[in-house]
Amino acid sequence: MGRPVPPKPEQFAEDRTIDLDPYSVILRPLVTEKGTHLSERHNAYTFEVHPQANKYDIKNAVQTIWNVRVDKVRTQNRAGKTRRTRSGLGRTRSWKKAVVKLHAEDQISFF
Repeated sequence: MGRPVPPKPEQFAEDRTIDLDPYSVILRPLVTEKGTHLSERHNAYTFEVHPQANKYDIKNAVQTIWNVRVDKVRTQNRAGKTRRTRSGLGRTRSWKKAVVKLHAEDQISFF
């Protein structure tokens, strides 16, 4: 009994109801203290991405937009938090985060 064969990227695209182009997959880069540390030390960059984008979409979008080679993509679904306001309880929105590790020779410059 070996490891199960992962599904091909085309199978994921068939299940989705919308078609994402590279510029709608990456919503914005996350420039934080932790993200800056990752980019300087580990050549990994963090982005807020479309909630329905999968790892293959994110990899293709980064490679297309910045013309770099992507080694690995890690994703997180971040849950919205409950916040108290003057008018009662509210909730921040849920969002998806991606950490993209680049090839050792490639780099992205945001500024």
